[in-house]
Amino acid sequence: MLHERTINFKSQETTVTSAHSYGSAVPKLFAAFTAIAVIGWAVSIFLTGVHFWVLPLPADFDVTGTPWAVMTSEWAYVMGIPLALMGGFYYLTTLVLSGLWFQTRHPLVLKVLTPLTIIGVMSSAFFVYLQLFVIEAICPFCLVSAVATVLLLVLELVMLRMSKLPPLRELVRDARSALDRKGLTWMFLLFIIALLPVISFWFATIIPAPGS
Repeated sequence: MLHERTINFKSQETTVTSAHSYGSAVPKLFAAFTAIAVIGWAVSIFLTGVHFWVLPLPADFDVTGTPWAVMTSEWAYVMGIPLALMGGFYYLTTLVLSGLWFQTRHPLVLKVLTPLTIIGVMSSAFFVYLQLFVIEAICPFCLVSAVATVLLLVLELVMLRMSKLPPLRELVRDARSALDRKGLTWMFLLFIIALLPVISFWFATIIPAPGS
């Protein structure tokens, strides 16, 4: 069973009509996609909290072979920004797009998620390589995040295979219908809600403790 919808792409000279359809399982797969993105986001935010609240460790603390070796390595930061925080924004982006799809059912969302999830898997694969062969220590939470990125890509590819979508060029021309007021409002609210924990972590590090 397929859910079908027709989108009209209008320009000044011509009007092109392209139909797209989703397999009946796509909404359920998108729900699973969203749940996995939430798990990835929660793990990334937890690790971000560790960077804000726990690090740096005492100078005499031996991190060799422990997860702390991963979290305190030079590879755990990009231009001074914790990699975990960047991962949190990655998962937040997938969550925002997933929510946008549920609001609009626009096929452009599914198309955009493809390169995004591929980048996520490539980044995770590189970091897993670093853990195994360069840092020589494993961070369990990082592995959970890596598995989450793989699952997101698998679900994305399955949903693409089950769907009949117009060419990307036509979808981009109709991007406004995916970014209407309702869609933009949803994206903004979800972004703010997900950003609040990070802001709270940061404020907790700069507000003087009572009695200090």
